[in-house]
Amino acid sequence: MTENLSVAALDLEMNQDIQDKYLTFWTEQQLFGIPIADVVQIVGIQHITEIPDFPAYAKGIINLRGNIIPVIDMRSRFHKPEIDYNERTCIIVTSIQQHSVGLIVDAVDEVTDIPDKAIALPPKINQDAKDSFLTGIGNLDQKIILLLDTGKILSENEYELLTQETGF
Repeated sequence: MTENLSVAALDLEMNQDIQDKYLTFWTEQQLFGIPIADVVQIVGIQHITEIPDFPAYAKGIINLRGNIIPVIDMRSRFHKPEIDYNERTCIIVTSIQQHSVGLIVDAVDEVTDIPDKAIALPPKINQDAKDSFLTGIGNLDQKIILLLDTGKILSENEYELLTQETGF
């Protein structure tokens, strides 16, 4: 019984350890953050196979150690101008609804702790704000970090289209 309690306490402690941790990254000179728990891995930019009829922000698929993963260019997703990929461009592989999806970003910044007290609610511009992928605004060491919900970067319809087109 004591052993089970210790394991449960350790799990709770580990969950609390990652609860405030975010992976921050740059896209179009803006700093974004996603919960570290949503990050599967980070890889450098690699060959992307284009898929016909994909939305403009979905650049195609990559083969990552035998796994086919659709990739989304965050610049395009946020309606920013496209740029050529370079040595700092990364793909953050995340898990969305038990499927891996790659997010192409300008550069990864760091893994950082952002406590709840340093997070403000995002401004509500319209009634659809409740479904926005922006979950909060972190203010840390004079840096503004836009916090994202990876599960809402794509709408349900967009997610279904992307996974149906790739079959993954």
